[in-house]
Amino acid sequence: MKLLANPVFLRMALVFIAGAFAFVLGTALIRRMRRSLLAEESIPPAGASSESLPLQTYHAVIQELKQQKHELESQQRLERRRSKTSENISAAVLSHLSSGVLFVDATCLVRQANPAARQILGFGSPVGMRLADLFRDAKGISGSSSAGPPSSVTLTATVEAALREKIPYRRLEGSYFTPGGEQRILDLTVTPVHAPSGETLGVACVINDESELAYIRKEQELRGEMSGEMALELRSSLVTISDCARQLQAGSDPAGTRRLAADIAAEAERLEHKIGGFLAGANSARAAGV
Repeated sequence: MKLLANPVFLRMALVFIAGAFAFVLGTALIRRMRRSLLAEESIPPAGASSESLPLQTYHAVIQELKQQKHELESQQRLERRRSKTSENISAAVLSHLSSGVLFVDATCLVRQANPAARQILGFGSPVGMRLADLFRDAKGISGSSSAGPPSSVTLTATVEAALREKIPYRRLEGSYFTPGGEQRILDLTVTPVHAPSGETLGVACVINDESELAYIRKEQELRGEMSGEMALELRSSLVTISDCARQLQAGSDPAGTRRLAADIAAEAERLEHKIGGFLAGANSARAAGV
């Protein structure tokens, strides 16, 4: 009881209680602060999350672009293979055509010629030549187009007109001399070539050598004329022989009979000579393949 009444003891007890309370309160505060710090460390920072999202989107876009680039390159390779195959097929077809094919660009330069065209025109390689140098002064014999009547023009003028005018095609038959001096009759069909946009890229010329057919037509015309002349000769001879026969039948003079008989024999010989010449010409033409 004396201790409780002692002021010094009371002060010391009060200080001890206050210290214990402060210790307990400090410990509680420290534990609470520790839990708060641990919770904050477990939550990812908002700034880091917002920065990682655009980065992931960027990588995704890059991957998609790479995939699209790969697909585009594959498609381009496939298109190149198809184009190459198509070109090879076109070249094979052109090389096996019996008709000559020329492609002339808008500047009148020959850009392509198949083997038949080179053989018909007599040039080893007409590619790169100007049209005027290729056809030179070759004249058209007769021609026609889808837009007008036949006209007599040069082969060069026909192609140049097809380049200038929007005409589906032009056709012309012309007389052409090869560099070796051989004359040929050419059948030329000119068709403009247009781009998908409508621009004229050039013209395609299909060339056929009609020299043999022209020779056959000429021979047939000549033989027709000869046949007409032969028919007239035969008719005249038959009239002469018929008159002589009637005179022989009506006459009784031996001298006149001999004269008429001689006339008949001469006319028959002349007729035989004419017919023999005509048949010999026909047989020669047949042997030559006409």
